[in-house]
This record gives sequence, structure tokens and C-alpha cells, in this order.
Amino acid sequence: MKTTLYLFISLFGLLSFSQSKIDKKAASIVQEGKMLYKSEMASWYGSDIFMEKYNYKSKIGGYFSYSDNEITKCIFYSSDPTPKVLGTISFDATFKVENATTNLEERELTTNEYDYYKIRTEALKIINSDTLYKHYKNANLNLIPIVTKKEKRVFVLTGPKLNNVILFGNDYLLTFDNKFKLVEQKQLHKSLIPIQYGGEEEIESSVHSHILDDLITSTDICTLLLYGKFSNMKSHYVMSQKYVSIWDCIKEDLVIMTKEAFDKIKE
Repeated sequence: MKTTLYLFISLFGLLSFSQSKIDKKAASIVQEGKMLYKSEMASWYGSDIFMEKYNYKSKIGGYFSYSDNEITKCIFYSSDPTPKVLGTISFDATFKVENATTNLEERELTTNEYDYYKIRTEALKIINSDTLYKHYKNANLNLIPIVTKKEKRVFVLTGPKLNNVILFGNDYLLTFDNKFKLVEQKQLHKSLIPIQYGGEEEIESSVHSHILDDLITSTDICTLLLYGKFSNMKSHYVMSQKYVSIWDCIKEDLVIMTKEAFDKIKE
């Protein structure tokens, strides 16, 4: 009896420890997904504001967005060999256009901004020359540079040009060293997965499967945050052989469980 009880307690402790690790991983994925989302939101609205107010379109070399504490900035830079900032559009946490501030004063890039500019530029060269990166009709490849103290990365998402469609997949991750040399590039999904919405029937939930990764990716979270509100979707499931990731579109909350536990709930 004691032996059985000991084994039960040990098994329960192991399962609890495993779930704790999964919960920590889920929190990390959500945090990164929201970071990508903030960058994309600033780029979406920042581009509209800047293009409406800036009169010298031929000078524009590109743009990127990054977070500075609670403010997210969209930076447009010049096409000069040594680029300058042409304009800065800043957003608070609400991303309401009426709360955005616009600064069209030209200035030098900060050290941090140069890092963003450099890895985005390097990533774009690679994407335009490497057959790993697939281009689809009615879709754009959107680059999201992320710079932290530990690493320099560029996420690549596929965004739709058409309304009423959510695109999962055809996303990539490029990692650079401190000298802006490519360290690693990888495909995050095997294919492009379109989900239509806006028909006569509302989508209660949607699902896609993972082959390359056991868990939902931060790019999936970003996509759901960007487009979930337009589709009125309530939840999204990502299925793999080992795990089921469930994203609550209303609460913006992620739950990950083993496939075995999920199948038992369905019984």
C-alpha cells in the first residue's frame, strides 16, 4: 500500500512538474507573440499616418517598428547609404490613431535603431535571394526585426492582401550575431494555411496542425491578435502529435495540454 501510494505521489509530482514547464513555455510564447503583434500594429497604422503626412516619397528607404517601454514606434528611414530617420510615429498601448504622435523631423538613427535597420536590411537581402522563402499571390512577406540584449532576430510573417482571410504559416525566423551575420534561418510552418471568415455563419473556432513544432508559435499568436478581432473568432486550436494548444481569442489566453489529456476530455 505504501509503495503504491509513493508511486502515485511521485507520478502526480512528475505530471505537475511537466505541466508547470508547459505553462512556462506557454507564457513565453504569448509574451513573444504580443511583442510581434505590437510591432505589426505600429507598422500598420504608422505607415498609413506617415504616408499621408510625408511629402517626399522618393526619399523613403524603408521602415521598422520597435517598443520603447510602453511606447511602440514606427520609424521611416531614408534610402541614403547612411540612412537617416525621416519620421517617427509613436503609439501608446491602445494603438488608437487619435492618440498617436507624429514627428517628421529628420535625425540620425540611434544605436538601437541602427541595429533594427541593419538586421532588417540583411534579412531582406536573404529573403530576396534564397529559395527557402516562398511568395504567394495576394500576400506579402512582412519583416519584424526584434533586438534584445541576448539576440538579434527577424521574424517573417505572411500577411493577406485580401479581406476576410487569415493566413497561418509560410513564416520564418532569421537569427543574427552581433556582427549582423546570419547564424540560423528556419521555416516555422511547412505550408500556408488560409482560413476564410465573414460568411453567413460566424466561425466559433478554427484549427490547424503542426509538423515542425509541437506547440503553437509566437507567429500564430501574433496572427490571431491581428486578425481574430475582425473574424469574431472565439478560439483557435493548434494540433500536433504530442500537444494541443488552445488560444482563447476573447480572453487572449493560451492553454497547452498533452494530446492524451485532450483526447480524454473529448471522450
